[in-house]
Amino acid sequence: MPHALPIELLHSLQRIKGFDEAAFMAAHVQGNQITSIRLNPAKPSDSVISTLLLAEKIPWCTNGYYLQERPSFTLDPHFHAGAYYVQEASSMFLETVMKQTIDLNTSLKVLDLCAAPGGKSTLIQSLISNDSFLVSNEVIKTRVNILAENITKWGASNVVVTNNDPKDFQRLSNYFDVIVVDAPCSGSGLFRKDNDAISEWSMDNVALCSQRQQRILADVVPSLKSGGVLIYSTCSYSEVENEDIATWLTKENTFESCRIDFQQNWGIVETDKNDIFGYRFYPDKIKGEGFFIAAFRKNEDGIAQKLKQKPINQKSIVSKSQFEYVSKWINPNVDIDFFNWKNEVIALPNILLQEMANLQSALYIKKIGVNIGSAIRNELIPSHELAVCTILSPDVESIHLNLEDALQFLRHQNFELKDTSPGWKLVMYNELPLGFIKSMSNRFNNYYPREWRILNK
Repeated sequence: MPHALPIELLHSLQRIKGFDEAAFMAAHVQGNQITSIRLNPAKPSDSVISTLLLAEKIPWCTNGYYLQERPSFTLDPHFHAGAYYVQEASSMFLETVMKQTIDLNTSLKVLDLCAAPGGKSTLIQSLISNDSFLVSNEVIKTRVNILAENITKWGASNVVVTNNDPKDFQRLSNYFDVIVVDAPCSGSGLFRKDNDAISEWSMDNVALCSQRQQRILADVVPSLKSGGVLIYSTCSYSEVENEDIATWLTKENTFESCRIDFQQNWGIVETDKNDIFGYRFYPDKIKGEGFFIAAFRKNEDGIAQKLKQKPINQKSIVSKSQFEYVSKWINPNVDIDFFNWKNEVIALPNILLQEMANLQSALYIKKIGVNIGSAIRNELIPSHELAVCTILSPDVESIHLNLEDALQFLRHQNFELKDTSPGWKLVMYNELPLGFIKSMSNRFNNYYPREWRILNK
């Protein structure tokens, strides 16, 4: 039985556009659990579509779908292969906002500031061009590993995962074309999904979150280019965390509010406070949870000074002999560079190689590009990142497993393997790579990461 909604919250929402107390409370009493996923456009999805019960498209997201029921994602190899991401439907509206405020065909530097566990980052990566890159940052150290894992499964090479405080990005002044801030908030938009959020909610916490949101934004704004776009969102209903923050942004930081077009039958509520536009998602009006989002363009007089390009450390560039045996693992149709980092070989687009020195000098980097493995004695010991990335060569020898054996592989356990020649083999399920094994004369070693293994029997 869901907890009673806080009376103070209900009172605070009375005058906000779109709030219908009776319908709002009914939506929470019913407690309908809505499950939605977003397909990875860079990976095959036919088997996903045929396996999961897709109910209908999410209208504001190209690859977003509602499911008829929630399956066991843990026991679905497609999930571990990065063929889709389980994401709350309302937050996928970020796609519509980006498409209307940004020229996604241009080369962009994008920052997702509060990125864990990775839903918005994987969505952003699917939208930007191949000659763009994304810095996916998580402030909280304990959450960086799950962010890096989800970025790895998504398979892209043009993403950097960092663990930095917002103020650290001031070292990259006037650097990013787009910054997305899904700010820490009081969490009232998640009440239907998380009963504990109700008991933890208070007006004092709302006020503290609002102050924290202002501090985060003030710290990161200097790293946004003039003319760049800032997208701000929360999973809160409270005006002081949403419209009031939007008003503060335009007054204190010379931002112009961006208005977003959408279909009226989507059920989204546009708020307009002093010509500052925000977009609210109420669970009684849309199929999803509570959400707020707004976009702003940074307007400043004068020409901002560009960041001086730092030189690349030539010692990090792979040798000619390294290149010859490393490049065999990469699809020859993609334009990729290699460099040595922390005793591993990293593959990444040229635009990221050019920016490596700048990023390394300013930020703590957890992951960059695709770690393709360790180069030892003219041989590459392939990493798991290489197995699930989207730049892997189609010529890598593979084996195809049924569901039972695929789950055994993901549990880091053995399964029967017949008539396989010695060497590295890519393990596949429904045309999707899951990881590597190394086959020997009468056995094989499972190289799926132990820390990611399925524990559910």
